Amino acid sequence: MTVTFRTLWATTALAITAGFIASAAPAAAQDAPLVCLITKTDTNPFFVKMKEGAQAKATEIGVKLQTYAGKIDGDTESQVAAIESCIAGGAKGILITASDTKAIVPSVQQARDAGILVIALDTALEPIDSADATFATNNFTAGELIGRWAKSSMGDKAKDAKIAFLDLTPSQPSVDVMRDQGFMTGFGIDAKDANVIGDEDDARIAGHDITNGNEEGGRTAMENLLQKEPGINVVYTINEPAAAGAYEALKAAGMEKDVLLVSIDGGCPGVANVKDGVIGATSMQYPLKMAALGVEAVKAFADSGKKPEKTSGLQFTDTGVDLVTDKPVDGEKSMTAADAAKACWG
Repeated sequence: MTVTFRTLWATTALAITAGFIASAAPAAAQDAPLVCLITKTDTNPFFVKMKEGAQAKATEIGVKLQTYAGKIDGDTESQVAAIESCIAGGAKGILITASDTKAIVPSVQQARDAGILVIALDTALEPIDSADATFATNNFTAGELIGRWAKSSMGDKAKDAKIAFLDLTPSQPSVDVMRDQGFMTGFGIDAKDANVIGDEDDARIAGHDITNGNEEGGRTAMENLLQKEPGINVVYTINEPAAAGAYEALKAAGMEKDVLLVSIDGGCPGVANVKDGVIGATSMQYPLKMAALGVEAVKAFADSGKKPEKTSGLQFTDTGVDLVTDKPVDGEKSMTAADAAKACWG
């Protein structure tokens, strides 16, 4: 089975003393507009693919690209430093996946005050209009898809489920909240305040723990929740690295065949884990598309001053999401792992 994400997802990060990771795309004309891409990390394959998409599009349309990344998910200080560098460097646009969607807002406002177009990628800022635009998966829908799938898969047993929630960070960034609350809604749990994780009172919730979106965090969080509730039979995870860690903890406890594990991402290792039965279902998102659209939007802004338009009926530009499973349920459109392997990333 494909269960170890560290080997598959490892990548080399170039650390610099300012506390963030920076690299430049191939040289473009000196007068070409500068676009900055700031991601949460430079190791998660989601952000690796995002960077690839941005670089390819920048080369295609003739803009300069500078990329930055935090050392770990949650490293807001490095992202603030990156924004300051982009302002000083005369960037025309900043594309950012914020680690802390509230704490980063004052720095984003400084960039906008300097005439820079700021686009949030994947993770909306709080409030969402703190950025000029947001290009993202509908993360609530992504959570809702795997929630509905899990409920349908369990059938009558869903009413007695014991669900572990493996979330992201204590700051509860918007992507974390929307996925978590979307899953609850899909599963039929009253999420109470949809903007907050942890205020629910449904007896089926075994507990929440944080993972920092990585395998080690997923393993530790799963171990913690199993100590609290040994009868857990459903596990929701914020992303597929966390799911891989959760699976290792379940396997160590001899429970891997007794627990329904679901996740969100659509990375190639995660899709392989769906094929191998490690993950029951995942929601696939499209990071390359987000980044490519972002670079195009900055170029359009530099050329004409035009800002991006939102998807009709939404406060952001929806870049799409699809349910991936080899165990389809009635009423839910899904892709097989084999089909998803043709579109996955990482």
